[in-house]
Amino acid sequence: MTVRVMLISPAMNAALREARFAGDAPLDDSGLRQAAAVADAVPATGRCLRGPSLRCAGTADALGLRAGVEHALRDWEMGRWSGARLSEVSAREPEGVAAWLADPSAAPHGGESLLELCARVGAWLDTLGSPDGSDDGRVLGVAEPAVIRAAAVRALDLPPQAFWRLDVAPLTVTELSGRSGRWNLRCGRPLIPEPAS
Repeated sequence: MTVRVMLISPAMNAALREARFAGDAPLDDSGLRQAAAVADAVPATGRCLRGPSLRCAGTADALGLRAGVEHALRDWEMGRWSGARLSEVSAREPEGVAAWLADPSAAPHGGESLLELCARVGAWLDTLGSPDGSDDGRVLGVAEPAVIRAAAVRALDLPPQAFWRLDVAPLTVTELSGRSGRWNLRCGRPLIPEPAS
C-alpha cells in the first residue's frame, strides 16, 4: 500500500531562536500566532499524530488538529546537553561537539546518536500503511525538525552525514510518499494562510 506522510515542523519558539538543544520548551506568543494564522492551510487527513514535546502539542493545538501523541516522533534525545545553547556546549565540551558532528554513531551527551535517531524514525516509517487496507494510508504529523530530517535521511537511504545538510523551517510541510524501502520526498512546502474573501 502506498502511504503519504505529511510532517509539519512546529512553530518558532525561544529555544530555536537561541540555538538551544530543545529541552521541552513551549511555543511563545509569536509562535502561537504564526501557527494559528496558517491553520486553514493544513492538509486534510484522517490520521493525525504529533511528537510529545510542548512545542509540537502547542503547534498542533494552534493548527486546530486533534493529534494523538506518537512517541516515535519525540525529539532527538540530547542527554545532558538538553536545554543548553550550542555555543555553551561548544565552549564547555569542544571535543564532544566535534565528535557528535563528525561521527554519526557518537553520543557524547549521553542521549541518542544520529544513527539511533534515524533508526528510530525509520522504524516508525516502516510501520505505516496497513497491509489489510484498514486505513487510507495518509498520515499527518507535527514533529520536531530533527525528526523530519531523520525521516528524510532514512526514507531516501542517504548517508547519515546528509542530515547536517538538510534544513527544516518552522511551519513547513515535508511529504513522503511510497512505502517501506521505496519513498519519494517533497520538502519544505510552507503553510500559507488562505486569502481573505
